[in-house]
Parts: sequence; structure tokens; C-alpha cells
Amino acid sequence: IGRLAVAGTVNDIAVLGASPIALSCGFVLEEGLLLSDFEKILTSMKQTCAEAGVHIITGDTKVVEKGSLGGCVVNTSGIGRRTEALEKNIAEVKKHRLFDSRWILDSNLQEGDRIILSGTVGDHGLAVLSAQEGYSFGSQIQSDVTPLNKLILRLLNIGGIVAMKDPTRGGLSEALNEWSEKSKVGILIDEEKIPIRADVKAACEMLGIDPLEVGNEGKIIIGVVRDKAEKLLETLKQAREGKNAEIIGEATRQFKGVAMQTIVGGKRILAPPIGDPIPRIC
Repeated sequence: IGRLAVAGTVNDIAVLGASPIALSCGFVLEEGLLLSDFEKILTSMKQTCAEAGVHIITGDTKVVEKGSLGGCVVNTSGIGRRTEALEKNIAEVKKHRLFDSRWILDSNLQEGDRIILSGTVGDHGLAVLSAQEGYSFGSQIQSDVTPLNKLILRLLNIGGIVAMKDPTRGGLSEALNEWSEKSKVGILIDEEKIPIRADVKAACEMLGIDPLEVGNEGKIIIGVVRDKAEKLLETLKQAREGKNAEIIGEATRQFKGVAMQTIVGGKRILAPPIGDPIPRIC
């Protein structure tokens, strides 16, 4: 939970094109929480801050009565700054098409932009479900939670990015539908191109869960001008966090909403998820 609290805020800032520099942190602790557990959380946060190159500069702690919380709640918020890499990225986008935004936003997608997914989906949600509900899926599914700001900085220096998002709550399906709605374009993705671990896919089939609706904490989807997509994909695949990256689709004016070209040859609508199939910890 400590790593998740830091990485989640760092990634939210980074996908806008900013460089995160400082965080605040508030703890709500249940009376009786083991000091050793609290120290593990603090150590995890410290290690993740060092990895991301950010600092926790202020915070607060509250204690509530036993039985009212179930452990602890960690609240983080962050601040970032504009970078030369963002300016370089926007200048590159303008070489290929009109672009009038000062930031990387969900509303920036246009027809012809390619969609890149940085890695396998569903890992985090299934790891949480396994831990909370005691399921055993015959393999060790681990959360993908990681700060992505340094990777994103490298991608911005290549340029051509118009939109970025970390597909957390609601997974890939929710993130793509938000893009489609805010950018007022359709999105067509290819089911065969979406990377999913075999054990995650099997677990989702067993539980009746769509892996495209499961939250992720260490992945990004990227909207990029067509001419820069292959270069960005190549750079992603060289990084530990992006070794399974794929170009999964593109924006289109042929229809509204999000559709998926299925493996069997047809197309189906990829609707926003109703509710969250996984017990939340973020």
C-alpha cells in the first residue's frame, strides 16, 4: 500500500507531461495497528520515492477507534512542473498535425493517432484479488505497481505523444472510453494485440471477469501521431516496464465509442465497465 500510494500520485502527474517533484502524505491509522506494519509501509514509501526521484515534504497522521477502518488509509497528493521534454514533445507533434494544447490530455486524440499499451493488463487487480480473497491461481501473480515518470520522460524526449493515461480503476476499457468521449473520436483496438499474461487470462475466465476491466498500476496507454508510433514502441520495448508493449489500435471517425476487432474476426463494442470487479485498495 505504501508503494501504491506514491506510485499512483507520481504516475497521475507524469501522464499529463509534467515532472513530479514533491508529495504530501496523510495517514489515517486504526487503533491497534502494529508498529511493525506501519514501519513496513513507511519503508516501502521511502524506497518508491527514491526510485521516482520525489520527496514527501509534508503530511499528517490521525488515529481512529479500533474496528472502524480495517487497518489504515494513506492519502497522497503531489505537485509537478513543466519540463523541456514536454515542450520538445509538443513541437514534434506540431510537425505532423495541428495541436493547440499545452498539456497531454484525454481530449487531444484525433483520427489516425495510434494507441500504444505499455504492457500486460490485469496483473495488479488479480494480485489484489488473490491476496484479499485467498484465491490461488496456480502461479504467483504479482502487482505491476511502479512509478513510470522516468520512462515517460524518455518517451516525451522522442516526441509525438498527444494523450497518456494510466488505466487504473476500470482498467483499459474505462480509460479508452474516457479518451473516446473527451476527444469525440472512435477508437478501434485489436484483441490479438492486447498483451495479457496466460495465468491472468485463465484466472479471469475462471472468475467471470473481463481482464480489460481490471485495474493496473504500472501500465500506460499512449496516444501518438502515426509517424512516431514505431519509434516510441521500440523505446518502450527496451525498458523493463515496457518489454511487452504493443500498438493495439487507432483513433477513427468511422464510429463513436470504442470497438474491438476480435480474434474470431468480428467486432464488438467495448463499453465502459459497470462497477469494479476487484476489491479496491486504491
